[in-house]
Amino acid sequence: MNILENTYTLNNGTTIPLIGFGTWQIPNGEAAYEATSLALKNGYRHIDTALVYGNEKSVGQAIKDSGIAREAIFLTTKLPAEIKTYEGALEAFETSMANLGTDYVDLYLIHAPWPWSDRGSDHTEGNILAWKALEAIYATGRAKAIGVSNFDVKSLEAIIKAGTVVPAVNQIKFYIGNTQDEITQFCQNNDVLIEAYSPLASGAILGEPHVQAIAEKYGKTVAQVSIRYTIQKGTVTLPKSTHEEYIIQNADIDFVLKNEDMAYLDGLQDLVDF
Repeated sequence: MNILENTYTLNNGTTIPLIGFGTWQIPNGEAAYEATSLALKNGYRHIDTALVYGNEKSVGQAIKDSGIAREAIFLTTKLPAEIKTYEGALEAFETSMANLGTDYVDLYLIHAPWPWSDRGSDHTEGNILAWKALEAIYATGRAKAIGVSNFDVKSLEAIIKAGTVVPAVNQIKFYIGNTQDEITQFCQNNDVLIEAYSPLASGAILGEPHVQAIAEKYGKTVAQVSIRYTIQKGTVTLPKSTHEEYIIQNADIDFVLKNEDMAYLDGLQDLVDF
């Protein structure tokens, strides 16, 4: 089986492809349309976007023009981090649906527990209100699963305690040298799947000599080893590229890193940051 056809099962029974195509930092218009089209052409069936990315319209159009049945594609979008009200969350969801030109999404996430301009601030009450809105959307079937992104243990605990639906996923920055062990362990203990965004550290890891040595051992690229690593850590992984060659390479990871090499990579802490 092609690895792009492999799936995990979320805590509500929904299946999610273990490799997704990330669209963060790809501008709306031709760039996002072409990249999404190339990903779908080359077998990706999991597309990840967000209202704040500004590219939902192009992503949605590429999905529509692909000729692939909508139900064959797993589509994620996200509630802007700044929105911490019930009504605001419902309105933002409708905006995303209109942008994407779809009747439903497969996964809808709160993009962060705090506004991007005020990272680390406490918005527990607002997160609970937003989560209640996501639960209402989920109840209608217009989101097949709901979850969060960039949540730490405290923020995630609060909505689990206050809500009636346990988040299906927590999408976090996750790559070799930055595996966020505390929140990852908490999620695993509570049946919340980790999605690894920026598995290549936005490209910063590509020149890392320690990872290069492992890549040479397997006859693979640093990108392929980095993506494979996140999969073997039990995450859904979300690589991104606008070049067809790399879109194909990023999914050509049907190999297994040996236990000793995984342990070595585990030990490479704080390699890069971005």
